[in-house]
Amino acid sequence: MKKVVLITFLVLIIDQISKFYVKTHFFLGEDVDVLGWFKIAFVENPGMAYGMHFGGETGKIILSLLRIVLIGAIIYYINTWSKKLKNNYFIIPIALVLAGAIGNVIDGIFYGVIFDKGTTFSPMFQDWVGYQGVAKADFTGYSGWFTGCVVDMLYFPIVEFDWPTWLPIVGGQHYKFFQPVFNVADSAIFVGGLSLFIFRRKAFTSEDGVRLRF
Repeated sequence: MKKVVLITFLVLIIDQISKFYVKTHFFLGEDVDVLGWFKIAFVENPGMAYGMHFGGETGKIILSLLRIVLIGAIIYYINTWSKKLKNNYFIIPIALVLAGAIGNVIDGIFYGVIFDKGTTFSPMFQDWVGYQGVAKADFTGYSGWFTGCVVDMLYFPIVEFDWPTWLPIVGGQHYKFFQPVFNVADSAIFVGGLSLFIFRRKAFTSEDGVRLRF
């Protein structure tokens, strides 16, 4: 359990420092070319993965509460399973998943009251609207508790080209791979979840060779 706490803490530190830096130094929508195929691009996500959202601020609050419940479930199962599963194939990935979940919940709960500017829901347009300028962490708040937006900045447009005009449907359109912008917390969830799936036999086998059944 100590290893889970340590890994979770380290990932959260990296995640939150990167988010605070981008939020307080970048304009919304600004991007910086790092390696050509890798950019730091500041966007704010009011909802789930890949920018999906629903229900305006009410949906945002519900989503934050559901994430807290999920974190509670993860902690419960870690506490239960770690008594039998002490291998690193389980401990490290599950700690990454936990850290990622907590990292994005922190944004949703606290960022609306920590920063003076942020993406907010407009009842008039029935959509989330961005802002001008660079935000400050002065605790004046741009919305309220549980209504903050998740800060994303990692962008990997590895392949970019225009489809030939003679192709049906996509002809002439500009294509980028990989388009979604994400953050350290998202990366931790993805790497942790993928590792648990790939090494599931080793991860869910106890020291005495018994496979954990669900």
